[in-house]
Amino acid sequence: MNLHLPKRRPRAPRMTDWTLITLVLLIGLALVAPTKLPVVLYKAGLVTLGGVLGYWIDRALFPYARPNHVARVERAMAGIRRALVVLACILGLTLGL
Repeated sequence: MNLHLPKRRPRAPRMTDWTLITLVLLIGLALVAPTKLPVVLYKAGLVTLGGVLGYWIDRALFPYARPNHVARVERAMAGIRRALVVLACILGLTLGL
């Protein structure tokens, strides 16, 4: 049995639209106020560092309670816990420096 399904056109990766919008805004910022680009890079670095630190702090504090290693019932709470730890680290770094 040969079903002739229409071929799907290839889709762009997720978040492509937002990546393009971000690039356009950064180019606009570079044209209007190029001295602000290092500040934007610094802030993006702090957010990224906060996310990475939060993830590793959660792994260190709760080594046996990772979201993918707990019971199915507790999985949502483990994910929320990790999100809150990451959020706290991001806020701590971005607001404190």
